[in-house]
Formats: sequence, C-alpha cells, structure tokens
Amino acid sequence: MDRKYLLLLLAHLAISPISVIKAEPVEQRKHQTTDANVIGHVIDKKTGDHLPGITIGIKGTTFGTATDATGHYYLKHLKPGQVTLVMHGLGYKSQEKVVTIERNRTIEINFEAIQDDIRLDEVVVSSNRQNTLRRLAPTLVNVVDGKTFEQANANNLAQGLVFQPGVRVENNCQNCGFNQVRINGLDGRYSQILIDSRPVMSALAGVYGLEQIPANMIDRVEVVRGGGSALFGSSAIAGVVNVITKEPINNSVMVNESLGMTGFKSLDNNLGFNASVVSEDNRSGAMVFGQSRFRRGHDVNGDGYTELGRIDSRALGGRAYIRPSDLTKLTAEVHTFHEDRRGGDNLNWPDHVAAVREATKHSVYSGNIKFDLFSES
Repeated sequence: MDRKYLLLLLAHLAISPISVIKAEPVEQRKHQTTDANVIGHVIDKKTGDHLPGITIGIKGTTFGTATDATGHYYLKHLKPGQVTLVMHGLGYKSQEKVVTIERNRTIEINFEAIQDDIRLDEVVVSSNRQNTLRRLAPTLVNVVDGKTFEQANANNLAQGLVFQPGVRVENNCQNCGFNQVRINGLDGRYSQILIDSRPVMSALAGVYGLEQIPANMIDRVEVVRGGGSALFGSSAIAGVVNVITKEPINNSVMVNESLGMTGFKSLDNNLGFNASVVSEDNRSGAMVFGQSRFRRGHDVNGDGYTELGRIDSRALGGRAYIRPSDLTKLTAEVHTFHEDRRGGDNLNWPDHVAAVREATKHSVYSGNIKFDLFSES
C-alpha cells in the first residue's frame, strides 16, 4: 500500500471516534446534568504527601479519573445511587470505598494510600490479555513504572529496561550498535515486544524497536519472564515485553530535552514532547506525543570504524478516547516510528563507497481501535 494512503487511513482511524461525541443519546445528555459530584485527595499514609497520578474509578464501569499534580481529583455529573470508588496506584495497595451519590450534591471522599512493598496490587495485562491484579496473575509479571524511567533519565525503552531484574539489554553489533533484550538467556528475536498487548513489531523490527519507543509515551512496562507463546505467538518463547502507553488523564503539556556526549565528543540529543486534553466531565480526552533523536557515530579506539552507529530517528503518535456511557469506552491509537541507522567507516560517504557499512532505514506504522463493554454486575 502506498505510504500516503496508509497515513491517511491511520489518521482517519484516530480522528473518527471524536465524531461520536456529537451523537450522544438523550439519556446520556440528561445524565451529564445531575450535578452529583465527588471530590477529594489522595495522600501517602506514611509521609502525608499528596500523590499525583493515582487512578480513581467507579467499580464495574469504564468511568474514572486521576489525581492532578496536587493530589486532588474531581468526578462530575455522576449517576445517582450507590457506587464503589476504587483507588489504584503503582506502588500502593488498592482500596475501595462505597459511597451514595445524590443529585445536586457534592461529597468529599479522601484516600490514604498504603505503600505496597511487594507490589502485588499492580494491574497487569500481559499474563492473560485483560486487566488483572499482579497477585492474581497466573504468571510472574514484573512492572517498570514511569518513575523508574524518570529516575534513570531514560529516553527510550532500552534505557529503562536495564533496571529490570532477570532482563539483560546488550549491544550486539560493533558497527550499527543495535540493542536486544535477553530473557532467560535467549536472543532478542525470541522475546515478543507488545504495545498495549498487541504485537505491532515483528521479531526483526523488535531488535531495533527498543530504542525507537520513546519514554514519554510509556505509562509502564510489563515483563513476563517465561514462555508466552500460547497467548502471543512463536516470537514469545523467551518472554514478553508489554509497553502500556499513557492515557490522557488531565490537561497538560510537557517538553523535555536531553543532551549527552559519548566520550566527550559524540553528541546524543533527544527532544520530546507530549500534550493531553480532557473534557470537564472526564468522558473524552486525547493526547499526542513525539520524540526526535540524533546520535553521532562514535569510534572508541580510533580505528576508523564506529562502535556506536549514527542514529537519526523520529516518533509520533496519539491516543483518543470517549465514554458514551458508564459501561462503554471507545479508544483509538496511532503510532509511527522512523529510523535511519548507520555504522562502519566514513559515515559521510555514500553507502556503496564505504569499506564497511551496516545500515537500516525503516518505518513502522500502527493503529488500532478498541471498544470496551462492561456489564452491570
């Protein structure tokens, strides 16, 4: 398929759900004017600090929100009746509180989050393709959250995975310098890379995909150490690396710049951004992210051949969702990755003139639409 038509198709898939907002049923429009609200905050019980990014949802529905930068949340225009609020947060035990929602009334419900040292209450999807608490998952799943990427100053997936026990990220090529992840001692081609539980990268593209997936699109990474072929195909013999992308939870804009030097002479520059917008009633939202990376080739021993290849890459993507009702949710995503990587000698010469030339030029386009439906029970 021609690249131009493919881009138009993916853009259409990402934008089309937005039109559903205008076609709300009468019952839904009435539901949005109940003026029954819940406000509150979430604090760490041990330290007393307000916690941002903690999810507050209504049990049995797709509806929810997350605490803002000050640790507060706001649920608007809820359906009157008795509901169960569920608090989820990476590194904290889940909590539930039963509350009664009344029309034209705002109530305050606060949570004191208890740290989960063993981290058994984390939500995973890699083990059985649906949201499951880690302590109930049938296989052992390790989770790398966004804080790990921030603390490690990681700009991409490869830089964040090195802190995962039982997983080894190594450089397997002197000239082009690609990375691969080893699980259970097996080569990278035996580990399946997933984005939101979908195998959008082949085993070959996954070898280079570790450095193509920017950290600013990652909410968390779930690693299954052990054969996952029954669920994810023959590429998951060693294990599965499942990248869960961020979902828009509040109105925000972030730009980050990371500048590094290899051997104090070879530039490695990363520029990234993400922005999100959410409606006042938390029933629709959208976000975009992007990253640009340029790394010069680096010759460590001065023999004229690179130990780290030159990289010129781009990543761009977006995600949008809408909740037509409390029990349904429609989500659309689109991602695109481009990379030009070359190693060897005389990087400024044409490819066919160099004595040793190892290079890859490829683009990955992916998109998906997901519809979630829950029952009243």
